[in-house]
Amino acid sequence: MSAKKVAIVDYGMGNLHSVASALGVVSSNIEISVTANAEEIENADHVIFPGVGAIRDCIAEIKRLEFDRAVAKALADGKPVLGICVGMQSLMQLSEENEGVDCLGVLPGNVRFFSSNASFNNINEQCERPSERMKVPHMGWNQVQQKIDHPLWSSIPQNSRFYFVHSYYVDVSDNNIIAGQTTYGIPFTAAIARDNLFATQFHPEKSHTHGLQLLKNFVNWNGKIA
Repeated sequence: MSAKKVAIVDYGMGNLHSVASALGVVSSNIEISVTANAEEIENADHVIFPGVGAIRDCIAEIKRLEFDRAVAKALADGKPVLGICVGMQSLMQLSEENEGVDCLGVLPGNVRFFSSNASFNNINEQCERPSERMKVPHMGWNQVQQKIDHPLWSSIPQNSRFYFVHSYYVDVSDNNIIAGQTTYGIPFTAAIARDNLFATQFHPEKSHTHGLQLLKNFVNWNGKIA
């Protein structure tokens, strides 16, 4: 049986080799490529679209390297695609970061700043001590409530904890694509699923047992929900 080709999209944002290392732990029958070559991405069996950093810089590099077209083609071809952190946020329509940035528009919804949310601020204002206030960025372990039955949740218990580090969250305009939800003062979307696309705000490569299981599920996924 030939090894599956897994392409990790490299546009200079984030420690992509930690994703590659985690993949190497979960499967020995895959060919992992951290690549800035759009053709190599298009030829892969599975595509991972990660990201860390400022959204304006991310989108600029994605478009300069034509990765938006490569990822769009992978989605259109039915290949399993996994977005991680800013990789997920970049798939939305607009981000509030950097005074407003147009994203790739693959998914319906926008990216919001925690501290621009009135409910989030009201909760902090009600805290008697500053030490009790929720800090931005949201950093550390938090529970994820699985909202749908999905192959990538296989063997992962409900309300398992994953590792987050972000100041912005995804506010979807179609609740049907919410695959997981987390609460940090306010409930927000922690995972999205639509057709052959799955995306997470948390970092599975930093989330130990459950994160590795999610990556293993992704490698074994055929891109179909049922």
